[in-house]
Amino acid sequence: MAMQYDVKSSYVSTTATAFDGRTRLKGIVVTPGSAAGTVVIRDGGASGTVVFSTATVAAGTPFNVVIPGEGVLCLTDLHVTVSGSATTAVVFYG
Repeated sequence: MAMQYDVKSSYVSTTATAFDGRTRLKGIVVTPGSAAGTVVIRDGGASGTVVFSTATVAAGTPFNVVIPGEGVLCLTDLHVTVSGSATTAVVFYG
């Protein structure tokens, strides 16, 4: 069995590139804000291919998303778009 690589994390409170380079999305912790919103993960920047998305409810409970297996491969970068007042995400990648 091949050795697993280190898993890192990035806190995102605005639209941003969480990691610039090839990586795998391993999981996400989403904290909804005061307004309903979304968290969208893309490969290839703000206009790249959507690899994951989820909706949030206003003032909802934080929730975890565990990506099974080896995760979702992002060939270019791991770009996160968050919407909804004060919605945040912690993305785990490696």
